[in-house]
Amino acid sequence: MSLNESHVEDAALEWFGDLGYAIGHGPQLAPGEPAAERDSFGEVVLVDRLREAIRRLNPAIPEEAREEALRKVLRVGTPSLTQTNRAFHRMLRDGVPVEYPRPDGSIAGDHVRLVDFMNPMGNDWLVVNQFTVIEGQHNRRPDIVVFLNGLPLSIVELKNAADENATIWSAYAQLQTYKAEIPSLLNYSAALVVSDGLEARMGSVTANQEWFKVWRTIDGQQDAAPGTLELETLIRGVFGKQRFLDLRHHFIVFEEDPDTGALHKIIAGYHQFHAVFVAVEETIRASGMLGTGDLVVELGRYWGGRLLDG
Repeated sequence: MSLNESHVEDAALEWFGDLGYAIGHGPQLAPGEPAAERDSFGEVVLVDRLREAIRRLNPAIPEEAREEALRKVLRVGTPSLTQTNRAFHRMLRDGVPVEYPRPDGSIAGDHVRLVDFMNPMGNDWLVVNQFTVIEGQHNRRPDIVVFLNGLPLSIVELKNAADENATIWSAYAQLQTYKAEIPSLLNYSAALVVSDGLEARMGSVTANQEWFKVWRTIDGQQDAAPGTLELETLIRGVFGKQRFLDLRHHFIVFEEDPDTGALHKIIAGYHQFHAVFVAVEETIRASGMLGTGDLVVELGRYWGGRLLDG
């Protein structure tokens, strides 16, 4: 099955649309335009969307504390991209720590939620193509940026359709350029995707080329049918709303290399992601928790997909 490279971006946006994402176009949302969502090209967070999500998800927390949480998210940057990414990961997963005075004069400690991990419909989902970012002297325009509550959590980079010699790894090289030249966008990134429309791979902000891996299934029941575009399988399999929330919440870890001290961000592979859910389901089944009386004993369900990426 083939796909004209000039149509890859449009096809990807359509698949995101099928998943319930709103679609935005970078030039229309640019500063100065009627539909602008940023005051400058240096802003990578859609602040109004994030502020509204914080308000909606934390109604019991005073507005002043909510605004403090917003400021912490926007100022998360450190000299190290990886350390910044880890600091934001904790904010997104655990909430942003805040303090505020109670009516009795005591100080309350709390956490401001940035995302509703239990209810996908409680969040704002948006993908934007051709999202220009200017940082210092560098002007870059990633192909597709995935926003959750105004936070740029993923980038989908496509190979240059005008370059006949470009490969999927040309898109990977472009991501490395973004890391060097517009790191503020990568501060918030959960997953990075590269594709030529046929092949597609996903990795983390610290992953080298070897650790950008294929995602072979949408629902975990079986591998995608032969001939299915890898990019479509990856988008539908990873960015389905509840799956993306689960992946972001439970299946990303940071690990420090004991020999070099280097910090690595690790994202579970498709087989690991789905196998965990099967294991949990089987544990509940075996414990009898699914029954209403006597122990329930039914045939189990076991992951039958490939366990090695090719």
